Amino acid sequence: MRQMKPLIVLLFAVSVSAHEGKPHNFNDLWRTWSFDPLIIASLLISGAVYFWGIRNLWRASEKGSGISFWEMMAFVGGWISLFIALVSPLHPWGEVLFSAHMTQHEILMLVAAPLFVLSRPFVATLWAMPRTWRKTTNGFVRTKSVQTTWHFLTNPFASWLIHAIALWTWHIPFLFQATLKSDVVHTLQHASFFLSALLFWYAIMASPRGFVSYGAGVLYLFTTSVHSGLLGVFLTLTSKVWYPVYEKSTASWGLTPIEDQQLGGLIMWIPAGIVYIVAGLLMFAGWLRESEKRVLLQEKKMLSSEI
Repeated sequence: MRQMKPLIVLLFAVSVSAHEGKPHNFNDLWRTWSFDPLIIASLLISGAVYFWGIRNLWRASEKGSGISFWEMMAFVGGWISLFIALVSPLHPWGEVLFSAHMTQHEILMLVAAPLFVLSRPFVATLWAMPRTWRKTTNGFVRTKSVQTTWHFLTNPFASWLIHAIALWTWHIPFLFQATLKSDVVHTLQHASFFLSALLFWYAIMASPRGFVSYGAGVLYLFTTSVHSGLLGVFLTLTSKVWYPVYEKSTASWGLTPIEDQQLGGLIMWIPAGIVYIVAGLLMFAGWLRESEKRVLLQEKKMLSSEI
């Protein structure tokens, strides 16, 4: 709970505004950036809050206490990935190529979200607050109602289901195409992907459930790889264009609409699947280590009782 609750500032960075122009080729692409004031301000504020919190935390204890150096670097990586997804030319590129749009989504869900979870932003945010605010906030998040709600949302099955629903729902053709016609809908799509991914990765990697969560983590990472890969397969193997809104913009990039869609499906199917599989293997290795530790601990207890 305390590792990721106050991600409000980061979520502002997921807002998507109207693009000033659409790139038609690679020469246009590198001149097309999305310098939306809200996104830029939110990224700057989130970074300032995080590092101010680390400064206060390490001054109060010692360097590396509470938030390690590697957790801090995870935040840097997540921040950079958000910048790439929402500010770099990849953002307007997603308006003319479905495959670029898919890449943007995968960065939000498979790079930015897990890195932010690992960075323990709630701890840093608390320490960036004045002492009285910190106590009030800490007291609020420890209330029974908040704890109950958070425990439900970060239950592995609940977070898995929420993330799966968000992923499949937003790929319904009329909803996906609506994101290119409405800034509000586009914002809702990106926020849904990012929020649900935060819940999912928190439940998998940072849940306080301890040893029990290892087995669940392996299971839900594998099943997420399967269902998201299945969606990628559908997009890749179908002979029908699901998103006609891209039909007029792919030719200048040397792609037909169906080729663009198939490329986007492959991105969801293979690279994204590899991320889930690698994460699942790491979780499985952790499960084996914890099992071995438990066996050794049990053996020591038995030996001590015999003595």
